[in-house]
Amino acid sequence: MSSPPPSRPSPEPVPPAVQATVRELIDLSPVLAEVGERFSAAGFEVHLVGGSVRDALLAAAADGPRVPGDLDLTTDARPEQVLELLRGLAGSTWNTGIAFGTVGAEVRGTRLEITTFRADRYDRESRNPEVAWGDSLVDDLVRRDFTVNAMAVSLGPDRTVTDPFGGLGDLMRRRLRTPGAAVDSFADDPLRMLRAVRFVAQLGLTPDEEVVEAMTSLAGQLARITPERVQVELSKTLLQDSPRAALELFVSTGLADVVLPELSALRMEIDEHHQHKDVYTHSLTVLDQAIALEKADDAHESPDLVLRLAALLHDVGKPATRRHEPRGRVSFHHHEVVGAKLVRKRLTALRYPKDVVEAVSRLTFLHLRFHGYGSGEWTDSAVRRYVTDAGDLLPRLHKLVRSDSTTRNKRRAAALAATYDSLEQRIEELSAAEDLARVRPDLDGNAIMQLLGLQPGPDVGRAWKYLKELRLERGPLERDEAEAELLTWWRSHG
Repeated sequence: MSSPPPSRPSPEPVPPAVQATVRELIDLSPVLAEVGERFSAAGFEVHLVGGSVRDALLAAAADGPRVPGDLDLTTDARPEQVLELLRGLAGSTWNTGIAFGTVGAEVRGTRLEITTFRADRYDRESRNPEVAWGDSLVDDLVRRDFTVNAMAVSLGPDRTVTDPFGGLGDLMRRRLRTPGAAVDSFADDPLRMLRAVRFVAQLGLTPDEEVVEAMTSLAGQLARITPERVQVELSKTLLQDSPRAALELFVSTGLADVVLPELSALRMEIDEHHQHKDVYTHSLTVLDQAIALEKADDAHESPDLVLRLAALLHDVGKPATRRHEPRGRVSFHHHEVVGAKLVRKRLTALRYPKDVVEAVSRLTFLHLRFHGYGSGEWTDSAVRRYVTDAGDLLPRLHKLVRSDSTTRNKRRAAALAATYDSLEQRIEELSAAEDLARVRPDLDGNAIMQLLGLQPGPDVGRAWKYLKELRLERGPLERDEAEAELLTWWRSHG
């Protein structure tokens, strides 16, 4: 049974300037104009709709009309009629979504998805919609997730904007609302709650109280959504320019308890007798700082999902390792080890690719290693191991470690930065002399077998590992010296 619709302000009329802007927008796209002419000539409506309209209006407000890349259209034509209307116009069409009323097409390099008006009802157990064709554009718009996505622009001769739920006003005021009751919208499709989180980061929207209350009461319904779809939305949020406010909403509404409970667990109680840094706030600040370093580094791809996941999750081992020590101190011994395991388990459950899982877990494991550097006491051997253990993650590890300094003590922050500058300088000097990025034993497998008279097998692997440890400890050796060391090791091991 549906909830009664909340009291909503009447939508404001679309200003003439906006009407003029959208007409200009359609005129900028010969593809849209031609599609509109075809459908109109056949007696059908067709409208640009959803995120395409939202993004076009935002672009128009910022720097003039700009046609989005991929376009979503809706029409009263049935799928088979859409296919017929596209004949001779589309370079290719695909019907993988035709059971849900969607026909895909490519027209002179522009991708279109054209969906028949829908008036679906959802099976709230499986979340699968019971597909039903709608009778009007407004019927189609009311079933969309948010008012800012429930606007349409006619591709017919009049080029009118249809905005029955005040989406344009919400967009201009940066407000996030649902066309109908939020509890009904989210119960129909719980993934919409994660999209609400994403739109906070992507569009800078602030959710209405009704939206926040519905998210909080229905957070548990996210368990109905497949991990793959959850992961996509979480990643999209993290990849926005400023995801912090969105993540705070994610945690405060209880969505994180279902999707990423390790993040929620960072909100540990801080009692007055055992003081430690607010780990949750610290983690969000580390993420902010990592994003800033990522953007400043032109040599590395941005946005960087691996770095951002590592920055957010690097301390997730702290709740399980917190210990109260004498004199009011708190310790988190080996939290990097526990955290690496938790990260691997959670990201695997969310179906992240294996390379992402391993990279984030490795960065979590390594993020404390630098603190053993002290005032530069590491030997060259320790520096080599730091570089070798990080491997191709070293540039990300640099950013993560620097971002992990969130102290308000300016003197301490400057000292930490200077110390890490020193470490990076030593890495550069050793790399220039020894090519640390490709540390290998001074003898390869063939040379080992020839010197020791071995056939391929485990003994060759053990000898190779010994020589690599020797290389890390002492740096490059002359061949005669490497052979002598290997023979001595071999004799001592029988």
